[in-house]
Amino acid sequence: IMPGKVNPVIAESVAMVCAQVLGNDVTINIAGQSGNFELNVMMPVAVYNLLQSIELLATSCENFAEQCIDGIVATGRGPEMVERGLMIGTALAPIVGYDAAAAIAKDAAKTGRTIREVAREQTSLSDAELDRILDPAQMTEPGTTLAGGGG
Repeated sequence: IMPGKVNPVIAESVAMVCAQVLGNDVTINIAGQSGNFELNVMMPVAVYNLLQSIELLATSCENFAEQCIDGIVATGRGPEMVERGLMIGTALAPIVGYDAAAAIAKDAAKTGRTIREVAREQTSLSDAELDRILDPAQMTEPGTTLAGGGG
């Protein structure tokens, strides 16, 4: 149908494994709830499903790593793509407010400029402040927040 198409069968198989493991987890939970008088006659089905889940996850992770992950190399374009991406504009919202951050993102998308370029033009934020606010590494830290408020 589509010449040159690469079928994503390995990734699809990982999704199927995840579905099976979720089903096994339901079975394990039901089995765990079925114990009476310090005796659980459903322990064999719980153990079977747990061991099957471990085997499926281990095998699919190894296969996915070999078939899909090994050989992937980051290029120098990554930081540039992040800088040109619109998602970085979410970091502006706590500082300038949601509406202003959205307007900056829309203007950047419309004009092909970066969030940083438009924010420099439309806000009173200094380059140093923009560097701190638009730091993608900072955005990936759990629990990290910038000065709140905005308006």
